[in-house]
Amino acid sequence: MPKDSGIGASIKRREDVRFLTGRGRYTDDINLRGQAHVAFLRSNVAHGRLRGVDTAAAAAMPGVVRIFTGEDFAAVGGLPCGWQVTGRDGQVMKEPKHPVLAHGKVRHVGDPIAAVVAETYEQARDAAEAIAVDIESLPAVVDMAAALAPGSALVHDDLGTNLCYDWGFIEDSKAAVAAAIAAAHHVTTLDLVNNRLIPNAMEPRVAVGDYNSASGESTLYTTSQNPHVIRLLMGAFVLGIPEHKLRVVAPDVGGGFGSKIFHYAEEALCTFAARALNRPVKWTAQRSESFVTDAHGRDHVTRIELALDRDGHFLAIRTSTLANMGAYLSTFAPSVPTYLHGTLMAGNYKTPHIYVNVKAVFTNTVPVDAYRGAGRPEATFQLERVIDKAAREMGIDPVEIRRRNFVDAFPYQTPVAVAYDTGNYHATMDKLVTIADLAGFEKRRAASAAKGLLRGLGLNCYIEACGIAPSHLVGQLGARAGLYESATVRVNATGGIVVMTGSHSHGQGHETTFAQVIADMIGIPEAQVEIVHGDTANAPMGMGTYGSRSLAVGGSAMVRAANKIISKARKIAAHLMEAAEGDIELKDGKFRVAGTDKSVDWGAVCLAAYVPHNYPLAELEPGLEETAFYDPANFTFPAGAYACEVEVDPETGRVTIDRFAAADDFGNIVNPMVVDGQVHGGIGQGIGQALLERAVYDANGQLLSGTYMDYAMPRADDLPSYVVDHSCATPCTHNPLGVKGCGEAGAIGSPPAVVNAVIDALHRGGHAHVTHIDMPLSPARVWAAMQG
Repeated sequence: MPKDSGIGASIKRREDVRFLTGRGRYTDDINLRGQAHVAFLRSNVAHGRLRGVDTAAAAAMPGVVRIFTGEDFAAVGGLPCGWQVTGRDGQVMKEPKHPVLAHGKVRHVGDPIAAVVAETYEQARDAAEAIAVDIESLPAVVDMAAALAPGSALVHDDLGTNLCYDWGFIEDSKAAVAAAIAAAHHVTTLDLVNNRLIPNAMEPRVAVGDYNSASGESTLYTTSQNPHVIRLLMGAFVLGIPEHKLRVVAPDVGGGFGSKIFHYAEEALCTFAARALNRPVKWTAQRSESFVTDAHGRDHVTRIELALDRDGHFLAIRTSTLANMGAYLSTFAPSVPTYLHGTLMAGNYKTPHIYVNVKAVFTNTVPVDAYRGAGRPEATFQLERVIDKAAREMGIDPVEIRRRNFVDAFPYQTPVAVAYDTGNYHATMDKLVTIADLAGFEKRRAASAAKGLLRGLGLNCYIEACGIAPSHLVGQLGARAGLYESATVRVNATGGIVVMTGSHSHGQGHETTFAQVIADMIGIPEAQVEIVHGDTANAPMGMGTYGSRSLAVGGSAMVRAANKIISKARKIAAHLMEAAEGDIELKDGKFRVAGTDKSVDWGAVCLAAYVPHNYPLAELEPGLEETAFYDPANFTFPAGAYACEVEVDPETGRVTIDRFAAADDFGNIVNPMVVDGQVHGGIGQGIGQALLERAVYDANGQLLSGTYMDYAMPRADDLPSYVVDHSCATPCTHNPLGVKGCGEAGAIGSPPAVVNAVIDALHRGGHAHVTHIDMPLSPARVWAAMQG
């Protein structure tokens, strides 16, 4: 029988009631008394020298309160980068200043030049359009290879180069990899592009700055995935505001996918302006602004080589990648193509030798940073595409070549530093073969052929590293912040519980799943547990939500804090029942003396904690409230196997996804329905990347795909019904819940499965010359490939 409460139950998300009835409270819903509005004047050229900004006419326009330019921020710190990468030569990465408002040069279309504060947004926008800007246009640097060529224009003149870093991993393995490739029976090589994506969360970014002159405290309301990190970065490194005088609040947030992790100029501007004007200041992004200001994702150009013996066993992998940083270093940008990508190049396979080289490049484009999966999709795509190509070249079934190379003993130390604690890749593949009905593929292919369509089958196996920890290790790798998580569990006198977490929910269902964990530990209804997050004034210092870390790291902190609560409550119960503490058991909301019928309810113990008449205060202080921090011992390693079936119209090149199956190992599952939703959403985004989405710049650095007329987003009729399964669980060995993370898996596993399916369809349809098509696989690209 399915569970109806606690861990393992598919409870409906409690937060959806307010969302579906229009009672969510998003940042744009916050309007403060005396509030002014901000509109930005942004660069319409990708690269230019800023010769002058004349604000006189604009300042005289109705409603204008003040206009800020780069000169106002000359003494203010730039937006900081949170990760420092050291290159192969031992030199740290080039780290240019990222000004709040452009100063000296503009470096991408959308770079903010001035900010107009006015009584209404319309007045601010009109005044921004009246500012006269003198820009000396310079050659734009868009193509990464051209950016590294001698004589290229420089995005940052003071750096003397467009190369941010040249990273090798692991450098000591380079010679062994080269030798293995040289001696191999077969080497498969593939050149591919991981297309640039624009996140497009449903809710655009918003910032509301406020200032209390009596207390000297600033408050920023913002659309953020990690308010404590924003407080740290903006307060300490940009505006110089002490943390105890800066509060950051992230209320309900309508999606992030990584793009709302980072500290943005608009947040600093609104906070700075509110202090300068002593009144609230608000900015809400227009969708057209989001396209040129929200950090983009992916944008890698890679060559990968896979060496195999005559039986199809993997011997070595070598990759060379150009990774686009855009015009500036966003918060976590340097880590994405390095430690979040290179460490995953072993995949699910026991390849003995691996070497990864990444050159990060500055260009006159929007900064690039983490987007759902962050490095893991890039690693999986190149690995699974080259494996499929190798299988075809060697005449080995794509399922079989993967099985021959699976890691089959755990723990497993990879040649790229990380160690997998648990997994069962054969089991997830077995489950996939069943739920995808691979045995029935030929019958379905014949049915497609009868309609004049080409049917193909694509497979993919993935592994991802979640949690991004432990702090001491990532600190050695360049992280400039700890990556632990925190929780405070406060028990009220009547037994209700408030959990304050440093994690942040913006679609993950934390208010439901976190409550399930705490309620299950104690044996009380979930309705007695309230989850509070998103406000630095209430929650303990935490690192926020990204990298599928919330339950594995944030949930583990809650478990630690709850265990402290239970330990203290057990002592109180022992006093109340005049029993030894070691004999007290907690089950179904009651403390019992083992082997007897003596018991006391959870609520009675909680009341006694706050009305301490029945236990000695010399031994226990009153109250029930505990805080805990959790810093993981290792990453968690979710894994899975995906299958996609497509139909290709040979007349038009149009691809239709007919079937999609996903078998995932997420460790223990708290809420299967929430997990299904996370996987469905991730697969949808991955299909969007594979077939539809692509940010396109012209040679002058103009974004050609800057609206929904030009940037194709997946719609419901682009997606099939999914078959998902997560029954092949191997619990994580190093966190108390045994969980691994599920939020990014679908976006990691689906793109290579879709592309592999299309290539398979073309080969089966007589187009054997097609070995690869870069994403997105639009009808035009597929048709052109078929024509040779």
